[in-house]
Amino acid sequence: MGGGREVSTSLDGLRDKNVMQLKKLNTALFPVRYNDKYYADALASGDFSKIAYYSDICVGSIACRLEKKESGAVRVYIMTLGVLAPYRGLGIGTKLLNHVLDLCSNQNIQEVYLHVQTNNDDAINFYKKFGFEITETVQNYYTNIDPPDCYVLTKFITPSQDSFDDNAVEML
Repeated sequence: MGGGREVSTSLDGLRDKNVMQLKKLNTALFPVRYNDKYYADALASGDFSKIAYYSDICVGSIACRLEKKESGAVRVYIMTLGVLAPYRGLGIGTKLLNHVLDLCSNQNIQEVYLHVQTNNDDAINFYKKFGFEITETVQNYYTNIDPPDCYVLTKFITPSQDSFDDNAVEML
C-alpha cells in the first residue's frame, strides 16, 4: 500500500443485523446455495462465526457449527471459510482460521473439521499449513458441482498453556 496509510483488517461477530452480508459473500464465493439451517447454525455458534472487513469493506467470513459427539465432547465443523478473490493473500483467511483455532484451544475443543472439494488444491494446501490432515474421502458429497467428491480435513488440537497465556496478553 502506498502513502504509508495503514489498512486495517477487523473481524466482527455474526448477528441478525449482518447475516445478509454473509449471504451475499456466500453467493459470490461458493458454487453452493446455503439453506436457512446453515445460517441458523452459524448464528448459534456465537464467537465461532465471523465476518472479515478490510478497510471497512466486507471481504470474507468463517461460519462454523458446534457439534456434540456421542462422548459428550464438542467439535467444530467449519461450514465455510472464504475471502473475495481481490483480497486473498493478505492474511485475512489466516486471521479467520486462527481466530477459530484459538477459541478451540481456549475452550478445550480438541477437534475441528471441514469438507473440501477434491480438486480444490489451494484450499487443501491452505488447511494443511495449519495442521489439518485428510482423514476421509466422501464420494458424491456435492450434488450440483463437478467433481462431486470431497475430502474431510481434520485437525486435532492439544490445548497448551501457551495459548492461554497469549490470549491473556491479547486481552490487555
